Amino acid sequence: MAMTLTGNRVLAEAFGPSEGTALRIKQAVLVVLGIALLTVMAQIKFAVPPSPVAVNLGTLAVLSIGAAYGPRLGLTTIFGYMLIGALGFDVFQSSTAELNGLAYMTGSTGGYLAGYVLAVGILGLAARAGWDRSPLKMAGAMLAGNVALYVTGLAWLATWIVGTGRLDVATYGSLWDQTLAWGLAPFVVGDLMKLAVAALIFPVAWKLVGRARG
Repeated sequence: MAMTLTGNRVLAEAFGPSEGTALRIKQAVLVVLGIALLTVMAQIKFAVPPSPVAVNLGTLAVLSIGAAYGPRLGLTTIFGYMLIGALGFDVFQSSTAELNGLAYMTGSTGGYLAGYVLAVGILGLAARAGWDRSPLKMAGAMLAGNVALYVTGLAWLATWIVGTGRLDVATYGSLWDQTLAWGLAPFVVGDLMKLAVAALIFPVAWKLVGRARG
């Protein structure tokens, strides 16, 4: 499934003004709504000990924003979210009054936050190429976004485990096994379910848009 950028509209461009000041206002509102969605979804979580990374719905929000907004507006939204978090506001999944801002962002979940940026870019480009009209292609794009999240997340988590003295070879056998046990195994099933939901929602949304305009 080669990705050819053909200038297709993304969902955020299928409604409302498309030029001038009204467009800028719409885009600003979408960025604010996207940041709010990311913040709320990140708080819907549950712990999976001994992993320091909680299961949450933030990844679904990230992937969905990338697909709905496209690469430019999606990246603007995710960078805005990161900036607010870096300033110390409680927008991340496990940030607290004691652990927030840059200190939180360089903690165990730092790699996943970096992966958010890559995932939004991947989903935005896929949507721009029209992949969000097809459940199969959308599933492929979602899978690619998840892979980007895991690659950066696991790489950073391994570094964090060693750097903070949490390596437990006696229990896990190796750094690699511990990293997978903490940063991958607890999340695979949930992420596959989120992937399936998003892969179906976007093609259905486009059909509804087509009917509304028909």
